[in-house]
This record gives sequence, structure tokens and C-alpha cells, in this order.
Amino acid sequence: MNDYHNKKVVIIGLGLTGLSCVDYFISRGVTPRMMDTRFNPPGLDKLSDGVERHLGSLNEEWLLEADLIVASPGIPLSHPALSAAADAGVEIVGDIELFCREANAPIVAITGSNGKSTVTMLVGEMAKQAGRQVGVGGNIGWPALMLLNQPQELYVLELSSFQLETTSSLRAAAATILNVTEDHMNRYPLGMQQYRAAKLRIYENAGACVVNAEDPLTLPVRGRDDRCIAFGAAAGEYRLDGRWLQVRGEHVLDTGEMKLTGRHNHTNALAALALADAVGIPRDACLAALRSFSGLAHRFQLAYENHGVRWINDSKATNVGSTEAALNGLKVDGTLHLLLGGDGKGADFTPLFPLLQGENIRLYCFGRDRDPLADLRPDVAIRTETLEQAMREIAGRIKPGDMVLLSPACASLDQFRSFEHRGDEFTRLAKELG
Repeated sequence: MNDYHNKKVVIIGLGLTGLSCVDYFISRGVTPRMMDTRFNPPGLDKLSDGVERHLGSLNEEWLLEADLIVASPGIPLSHPALSAAADAGVEIVGDIELFCREANAPIVAITGSNGKSTVTMLVGEMAKQAGRQVGVGGNIGWPALMLLNQPQELYVLELSSFQLETTSSLRAAAATILNVTEDHMNRYPLGMQQYRAAKLRIYENAGACVVNAEDPLTLPVRGRDDRCIAFGAAAGEYRLDGRWLQVRGEHVLDTGEMKLTGRHNHTNALAALALADAVGIPRDACLAALRSFSGLAHRFQLAYENHGVRWINDSKATNVGSTEAALNGLKVDGTLHLLLGGDGKGADFTPLFPLLQGENIRLYCFGRDRDPLADLRPDVAIRTETLEQAMREIAGRIKPGDMVLLSPACASLDQFRSFEHRGDEFTRLAKELG
């Protein structure tokens, strides 16, 4: 156990993760200070009375006085107040770094622009099917520090590039970067290589590196080495062969037995298999999990079906690559009514252009970045301020055989609390209008 006794600790950002950091230090005899740029952050009512707090801004004096700063992933290290503290020699970490210093069971670490939540949950289900005591969390579900509250045989962590920026003690038994597509360019002014560099930190000191055979950006910085195991739709030790998941030439599961559909989900399954194999989860448990796992809420989820029209909630598609994955190979009998919009985070939308061709597609573009999205195909695009307005436009046009797909290629925070809130609104309106 690390000794933080007599350390001056400042935690930036509340919410569930911030509260887990506060509890972590209090349980070790250290009372931290807490600050949040919001005046009424979530979890404020649960913060212990004995914890000093500063709300509405960052308290630079506190930061410079600190021995250790635990920064929320939402605050970039380039923020002037954090830069000044770093220049003054103050150590800056995140909650994942604190977790890695304490964890005493193998860690499976998962990142990528798209698919990481699905793969994280799949590996967790594989471990549970094998009877393992497994803690699943990080960027999904429980904050990592809360997983330390009971003994575990395995940890499965979803990690964002933001979390990896402040993590240096991770020594994953198996790690993967599923893919690297343009995302968070507002956070990475130097572009894709800066974004990729943050994700590559996941491979440092890893036992096995599960790489995407079809995405060279997922390889370690010096290229493929003897730690690497590859997956892919058409290449790698773990690949698709027609309807089959194939491992080193052996057919292991007919994808028709899976509840997950779509090529992107089948490659996610291959990545999960590779990670599970790397940490010794028995194959029969892995296959049982693949047969039973029905996917995540808000991820290409059938929200409603009526009068021959399917309404699909893919609100978790918060970047261009995720929407590309949803559209790639999608077959619709009638017209595809595609809802796009929100905050594009500085992304280039043009990779979507080839997937938006044909006569049986209509675009409904809403929110902050509706105009550049509609400009991809202005001949079939309708622009609205809100998602609800767009869906009311759709309701007057749908026919049996059509699909209404919310796969927005953008973050939700310009108009919604979260992608879950956006997906819930889509589902509510689908049932009202469909």
C-alpha cells in the first residue's frame, strides 16, 4: 500500500470518480482538498463535511501548495493552472494511476476510439462465466478505485486516452488498442499522432498486446513485437472466416449463434477472445459469454419496431469512426433515415461521405454541427435545431421496411447531459412517433 501520510492532496473534479478518490484518501488517513470548475457538481451532497472545497474555478494557490494533484480526465494537462503546478514540481496523476499502484490482481486494459465498452463488458462476462471474481470498470461502470473494495482475481478496465495521459504505473497482463480514428481533436491540437501517443501508453510494460491487423496505428511505437497478437476481419491470428470466428486457423464459433450482429461487433468479439486467451480464461466460458451477450444499451440497440419500421439507438456513436462502423455493410430494405449531429469536437466528417451514397438514404442533421454534416449530401439532408424536430420530420416520411438510425458521429453535450440522455430521448420519441 502506498503511503500518502502527511501529503497535501488536491482532487480536481467531483462526480462518482471524484468521490471515489476522496474516499480512497480518507481511508488512508489523508483528508484531501477538492475543487471543481462547476458550482454544483454531481455528488456534492455526498461529500464529507470535513473536506475543504473550492467551486466554480480552479484554485491555483491550492494547486501550487499541493504535493499531489489527482486530476479529472476532463481537465487537460495543458490547462495553465496544471502546467504551472507541474512546472513547480507538483506530481499530477489520475484515479487510474492510484488504482494501478494498489491493484494486486492481473489487469486487462482496453482502449480504442470505438468498441472499447463492448469489448470490456465481453471480457468481464467471459471471466464471470469461468467463475472468476472480476472487477470491471474504469471509463465504464464503476470508477476503478471502487473495485479495490473487495478481493478480485482479475480486473478489466476500459481506459480513455484522457485517463492514460496521467497513468504511468499500469502493467497490464493484456492490453489492446482496438482502433484509432479521429476523435477529441479539440483536446489534441497536434492531431492524430498526439491522440495516438496517449493511447499507446497502454502498452507500456504490458505482457500481451492485442493489436488490430487492419489498423497500423494500433501497433506499438516500434512496430509489432513478440508480445503482439493480432485480430481483424480478414487478417490476424484471430479473424473472421465467412460466418465463423477463427483462431489460428480453427473455427471456434458460428457468428449466427451470437446475439451481437454486424462485422464491427464480430471483430470486437475476436479482440475479446484474444484478451481472454492471453489471461487464461477457458475457451468454453468465452464461447458461452459470446452466445449470451446481447450488447450494450445505446449501441446499435433496437429501441422500437412498429409498422415494419425499425428505430435503432446508436447514441454511443460519439465520433465519426463509430458511425462508420455502424453504416459499413448495413442493409436496409427501404429507406435509411439517418440522424446525425451534436458536437463534432473538431472532427473531419468527410470519411462518412462514401457511406452516405445511394438513393435510399435521407439525412436529418441537428445540433451544433448540423451544417457541415448536412453539407456531405445537401440533396438529401434536412437541417433542424434539435433531435426532436428532426424526428418529427422523419415521422411524416417513414414507410414499412424503413430504418430510423440515430448514429450521430458527435458528442451529445451541446444539447444533452450525456449520450445516454440523448439515446433515452430518441427511444421516447420513437415510441411516441412510430
